[in-house]
Amino acid sequence: MQNANHQEDDRSLDRSASDDIQEKIVEVLLFCCGLVSILTTIGIIAIILQVALEFFQKVPFTKFFFDTQWTPLFAEQHFGIWPLINGTLLTTAIAMLVAIPLGLSSAIYLSEYAQPKVAAILRPAVELLAGIPTVVNGYFALLFLTPLLRNFLPLEIFNATSAGIMMGVMIIPTVGSISLDAIRAVPRSLREGAYGLGLTKLESIFKIVLPAALSGIIASIILGISRAVGETMTVLIAAGQQPKLTANPMESIETMTAYMAQISGGDSPRNSINYDTLYAVGAVLFLITLALNIFSHWFSNRFKEKYD
Repeated sequence: MQNANHQEDDRSLDRSASDDIQEKIVEVLLFCCGLVSILTTIGIIAIILQVALEFFQKVPFTKFFFDTQWTPLFAEQHFGIWPLINGTLLTTAIAMLVAIPLGLSSAIYLSEYAQPKVAAILRPAVELLAGIPTVVNGYFALLFLTPLLRNFLPLEIFNATSAGIMMGVMIIPTVGSISLDAIRAVPRSLREGAYGLGLTKLESIFKIVLPAALSGIIASIILGISRAVGETMTVLIAAGQQPKLTANPMESIETMTAYMAQISGGDSPRNSINYDTLYAVGAVLFLITLALNIFSHWFSNRFKEKYD
């Protein structure tokens, strides 16, 4: 009897040791997977900064940040980044003017008004917009949206308006989906308390539900802005390649990503100043998106505690 108990204890110890080894192996594998993503990010940042520093050894910071012309491919070269930043911000602003009201409205409807069966159909349909290739969106803006708008507005063939509107349609699923999750995460008791105080459904949405879901909604908007800032093919096709320091959305402009796509075509030899501008612009774009993500993280944490 004692021998049987000893054998059972030995088997239990063996199983426990085997389970510990498996747990360690899984832990090491998961750590390696996480490490790959971190090392990849570090490598990308290192390469961008390395070549960007080489660019700034040839072009002073003053010419890059205080010049108002961007003509690195012309005989008379200018390296002022502001026309590209202007084009990026202009198309992003138009995109968010489209995406925020439509995305947030769709989230409110699906969460508060739609029947479960209707919501189960409409949500995948809205999110399907994110699956359309950006090249298709760009040509749709150029060949359909621009001719349509030119019947009412004095638009150029390539313009910021059509590109921005199409980008806004692309971003609707991003804003809508994350806002929907944030709104649905609001406790039901808050809604019932509002109804108990005599508020209508619409009043409870705007006075109780949306403020409680504010951190998630702002995070969705900032994520949408990041998506718009980094969009390439739509603005490359529909907005044009004329860097201008203008606030007129009816004119042709050029964004940072569109210029990077232009240089990436291979016409500029490696280690040339034109090639280095690709990384200088990429570094500015990286800093902008990094700032947006930091602000989103800070805002979410700051206001999430308020409604816990």
